Amino acid sequence: MRRLLPLMMLTGAAALAAEPPAPVKLPQVIGWPAGRTPQAPLNFRVSAFARGLDHPRSLLVLPNGDVLVAEARGRRTAAALAHPSANRVTLLRDSAGAGVADQQFVLIDGLTRPYGLALRRDRLYVGASDAVYRCPFLVGQTRLHGECRALVALPEDDGRGHWTRNLAFSADESTLFIAIGSQTNVDEEHVDERTPERATILAVRADGQDRRIYASGLRNPVGLAIEPVTGALWTTVNERDDLGDELVADYMTAVQKGAFYGWPYAYLGTHEDPRRRGEHPELVARAIEPDFLLPPHASPLGLAFYGRAQFPKTMRGGAFVALHGSSNHSQLVGYKVVHVPFVNGHPAGPPQDFLTGFVQDEASGTVYGRPAGVAVAVDGALLVADDAGNTIWRVTFKCAACTPDPVPARRR
Repeated sequence: MRRLLPLMMLTGAAALAAEPPAPVKLPQVIGWPAGRTPQAPLNFRVSAFARGLDHPRSLLVLPNGDVLVAEARGRRTAAALAHPSANRVTLLRDSAGAGVADQQFVLIDGLTRPYGLALRRDRLYVGASDAVYRCPFLVGQTRLHGECRALVALPEDDGRGHWTRNLAFSADESTLFIAIGSQTNVDEEHVDERTPERATILAVRADGQDRRIYASGLRNPVGLAIEPVTGALWTTVNERDDLGDELVADYMTAVQKGAFYGWPYAYLGTHEDPRRRGEHPELVARAIEPDFLLPPHASPLGLAFYGRAQFPKTMRGGAFVALHGSSNHSQLVGYKVVHVPFVNGHPAGPPQDFLTGFVQDEASGTVYGRPAGVAVAVDGALLVADDAGNTIWRVTFKCAACTPDPVPARRR
């Protein structure tokens, strides 16, 4: 299966380009009242793994069960400046095995908007908005025994553009992928064109050498994950704004080496953006379609493939995607975690709601929180970072009436 585009016909998408955008509804975060949690399907349980965090964004589960969380605020707003502590990497530990992080340790502090987290042997890699840092780290430690050093300098914009710098290692850990978003919407200002590494995924060796653009034309790639069957790199992409409610669909896709995905001149393949019409027809002709569409303006961030045994078989191998929520739509779109089923390493059905209940009232635009990062814990639970709710949620499956999966015989 090469493509699965379930949300709109491409011919219809092109016709919608001329429609004027509707007034935008922005969310108002009110926080979670006592006793309330997001909602999961039948036989799933949602609980708080950690509370009282400061804008938790992305997660990394370590082999011993500890969880790293990057806490960072983005643009230099009054809220961000008032919370300078939200530029750190925190280690969370469930020492009692009770499903709650009863210990918290600030592992790294003082970086510029840390986001991406990746572990390779005895080195922790952190993608901050200005550079990728490599830090000496042994699993089980609660503090660093050495300094983090800048490994790869990155385009930095003082938090005014897309600032997340997510990381993922290839399946053989030889290549580090780095996601870098654009600074603008469709670069009508001709700012991004001066920095060719904007709106790309970079690739470097683990030592930071052999720097190259792996794929381009990706307006704001955020989620990065390796699909376990094929070993392919997948990403979630936040597409462009201001073409109306139905354009342009956000998406997730397997990232093809050397591919151009259209931004800023085209979208969803060769559909030309009217604001950049006629500028680069040769690039429009090169643009390829993404593999899987998500709702327009839903802002997909976190991406994780489920490779554990706790959840039902129908969910294993599939992708969980955190839809952070809209900021360029007349309705509240997203604000949930969806599951995309995969078969043999490829999407095999439309996205299915998994974790909902983040919206308090659609009419007033009030929300309790916003899902940002997702990760699979060592026990098979799904962890969801809620950056607006300052909480990490833990979702587990337990069904007394279900037939358990057979336990494989132990090899002698």
